[in-house]
Amino acid sequence: MPSRTAEIKVTVDLNDEHLPKGIQWQATEGENEGPTSCESMMLSFWDSEKKAVAAIDLWTEEMTIEEMNLYFFQVFHKMADTYFRATKDDSVAREIHAFGDGFGETAGVTTREQTK
Repeated sequence: MPSRTAEIKVTVDLNDEHLPKGIQWQATEGENEGPTSCESMMLSFWDSEKKAVAAIDLWTEEMTIEEMNLYFFQVFHKMADTYFRATKDDSVAREIHAFGDGFGETAGVTTREQTK
């Protein structure tokens, strides 16, 4: 099978203080035509030689704490799902989900009844 290349492009508009005021992303294999706006992003890369993560974490000045809490709640659950797909380790994936549920309760994103 011939190889191919896919591209993900992130564009960050900065204010006068060099802080993000707008973030757009576009993927050649994405569902949307053209750039898609977002208020926050986390992009991480694994360096197997250094055994370390390199990361880019950005959010706009418009993002509220409530939105950030919901964003992290959803990211924790997405990480659990990704971890399970990568490792098939259901026990650890459930622990990550449980952590996400606890975070959601503490941050006021969800209640104990909603996570059951």
